[in-house]
Amino acid sequence: MASLMDKGKQFLIEKVARMDKPSADVTDIDIKNVTMESITLESAVDITNPYGHDLPIGQISFRLRSADREIASGTILDPGSVKAKSKTGMIIPVTVPYNFLLSIMKDVGHDWDIDYDWDIGLTMQLPIIGKFTLPLSKKGTMKLPTLSDIF
Repeated sequence: MASLMDKGKQFLIEKVARMDKPSADVTDIDIKNVTMESITLESAVDITNPYGHDLPIGQISFRLRSADREIASGTILDPGSVKAKSKTGMIIPVTVPYNFLLSIMKDVGHDWDIDYDWDIGLTMQLPIIGKFTLPLSKKGTMKLPTLSDIF
């Protein structure tokens, strides 16, 4: 009897492992707003839903780092759903104060850009699997605005 249960459990594990799962990609990071105190960045994330029903996103958690220091982090609760059998775009806004940028001037250097690591977790409720966090990561370089961009 135990052998039959083990075979059934193994069968279920293999079926779940072969199921299509949602996927996501950080497609773009842009500077959207520049003020005298801060820069607002927006990250575009495309999420693909392979299921025949809408998939609610419970939360988006994010962390932006540069020069091994955390620039910003946070959580967006209940940002919406991913449409059935399609790709849905979501925007994640982050405000970065200039005082942080001044503290990492060594990384900014003469070319006026900043290297970044952007980590995002999309938490959703999947059928059979349950609560699932899809991790995303993007590394890159962002050009900072000059004084002429601000005024």
